[in-house]
Order: sequence, then C-alpha cells, then structure tokens
Amino acid sequence: MKNSLYDLIIIGGGPIGLAAGIEAKKAGLNYLILEKGALVNSLYNYPVNMTFFSTSERLEIGDVPFVSNNNKPTRSEALEYYRRIVTSFDLNIHLFEKAVEVKKTGDHFKIISSKATYESLNIIVCTGFYDIPYLLNVKGENLPKVKHYYDDPHYYAFQNVLVVGAANSAIDAALETWRKGAKVTMVIRGSEISDRVKYWVKPDIENRIKEGSIKAYLNSEIKEIREHEVDISTPEGIVTVENDWVLSMTGYQPDLKFLKSMGIKISDDEVCKPSYDESNYESNIEGIYLAGVICGGMNTHLLFIENSREHAQKIINDIVKNNRINQG
Repeated sequence: MKNSLYDLIIIGGGPIGLAAGIEAKKAGLNYLILEKGALVNSLYNYPVNMTFFSTSERLEIGDVPFVSNNNKPTRSEALEYYRRIVTSFDLNIHLFEKAVEVKKTGDHFKIISSKATYESLNIIVCTGFYDIPYLLNVKGENLPKVKHYYDDPHYYAFQNVLVVGAANSAIDAALETWRKGAKVTMVIRGSEISDRVKYWVKPDIENRIKEGSIKAYLNSEIKEIREHEVDISTPEGIVTVENDWVLSMTGYQPDLKFLKSMGIKISDDEVCKPSYDESNYESNIEGIYLAGVICGGMNTHLLFIENSREHAQKIINDIVKNNRINQG
C-alpha cells in the first residue's frame, strides 16, 4: 500500500501497537503498523530468563487467551503469544522499518520511514520507553565492556561484573550472573534496594548481599571506568575494583524528542508528560493519538500492558465517531 492514503498508521509494534492494530482491523480501517525492530522489540530485548511481574491474563490483547506454564509467564512465552496474535489477526505490520519523521500536510499526515513514505489521516504513537538508556556520564562509559542492555547470564560466567542500579533489571542481572559464576559487585546510588523490585526476588538479593556473596556499595556512584578496573565513589572514599564488564541497569526513557518534532506539547516539569485528552488519548495535534507507556512521560513505572491496553479501543472509537476515515 505504499504511497496510498491510510486511515491510520500505528508507530510502534509492541503489545499496545498490536492491540491498536486489532481494533483498527475490527473497525474496517485501512491501517499499517510500523515497528523499527523485531516484533514486540522491547520484549525481545528483555533478559532471556526474564519472568513477568504480571500474570498471563493481564498481558492478553484481542480477547486471545495467553496460556502460560506457570502463574508468571516468561519472556519466551510472551514472544510466542504475540507472534500468535499477529498470525491470528493477520495484522498488517512492517518490521525493521523506523518512522523517522511526521509532517502535517493539509488534512492528513506524511510519515517518512527508513524505507518509504506514507500518508495517513490518523496516527497512533505507542513507542514505549525502552530505546534510550539513562547514561552514567562518566569517563570510560563508551568502552565496549559497558552494556546498557542485559540478556544472557552465561556470557558473563567467571568474569568480574559490576552492576549499576537497584531496580528489577539490575537485581535480575546481579543474581543471574552470580549464579553463573561471575564475581558480582553492585553500585547503588541510594541507601537500599528499590521497593519496586519483584517481591519474590527482593529477599534473594538482600540475603546474597548480607552473606557477602554479592558485594554492594550503597550511597555510591561510579567515578571512572577503565579497561580492567572501575573507580567507585563511596561514603568512605574512592574504591577501585577489578572489572571485566559493567552492566548499567539505570533505566530507560521515552523518545520525547520524536514527539516534540511532531508538535506535541510536553510539560515543562520533571515528568515531561505529553499533552493528550484522557478521554480519547488524542494529543494537542488533531489526528495524532498517544497510547501505552508513552502517555506517562518520564513516569514510565505507572503504565504497563495491563493498564494501557484499553487505550487502543478508545482511540479507534474516537476515529470512527469523528469519521476521520478515507471515504475514497
């Protein structure tokens, strides 16, 4: 459908983007989903052994049951489920095609991607927040041994691994690499493990730290990273540790620059919440809607699949109600 006028283009092929595609197809809209990476790219980049906090039914979309072997589904089960969603609904999705620019042209939008140019009467942006990591901003952060994403613990077996952070991703990385034989050191800016850590994991990491299996520097920050060691600024002064890998699990942020480039207003406080109508999720630009975690701005911990999958139906209902559909 290259160069045709779509009723809707959905930017982002995660679970919420797929949910929007399902609703668009049910409503008979001419739609296209653009995903810059693999299907449900953010979930694909989760650690290979990752287990969700949510139960499987809370990750369901399109009224398709998500059957899991355990109460908490795994990453591999989620990837299989969302592949089945695409197949079941025969969703129109282009993978590895990034939306680069969106321009308003008369009564519709021009979407320039990494592969083509499209035109659409409406746009839904559901790009999540997993693309831009928070940087440490220290000397040596650009060394190849510094990773902002973590996947397979076996890779770090018998290595000196330093994990930065105190939330779920950092705790999972520390425990899993330690169990594969890594010598693990943690650097935590605050005075304790985050309260948002999965309740069945928190006692595990606290006990490993207490017994000394994993060394944790609290109220501390990395000062400098070098090829074979790292300097840590602690309350007692600078500590230097031998090091092979730095896993910087400090969190990620939404691509607010992309939203601003479309003309979407962003609050000028620390939350940086984009402007949208909470009744229909339409932004301050008529015809551009926001869905999923992107709606929370920097408060990425407030919106998940289970409490934002409803966005899709409300948006599609609004598009149909206002008859913003190609009549040709």
